Amino acid sequence: MRERVRAAGWDTCVVVNEQRVVLGRLGRAALDRDDDIAVEDAMSEGPSTIRPDTPLETIARRLREQRLATALVTRLDGTLVGLLRLVDAERALARG
Repeated sequence: MRERVRAAGWDTCVVVNEQRVVLGRLGRAALDRDDDIAVEDAMSEGPSTIRPDTPLETIARRLREQRLATALVTRLDGTLVGLLRLVDAERALARG
């Protein structure tokens, strides 16, 4: 799995179940491990998420304040919608 994530150019991996409900997240530290460990043992459970109807400026401000590069977007039931990158949010806000 590490190789697939790196080959895709990402430094994070969202872990979902069969219904696409977010279970956890593998960040850089988990992906940089050299040992052979199960995803469920390496992931951070219950990552912070935002809803699709959250204003973009609110999300961008929160990411900047918390010094985060991305935010997980989920529906109320925890179903993954996507991953919003701060750089993309700022670009969209600049365009107005």
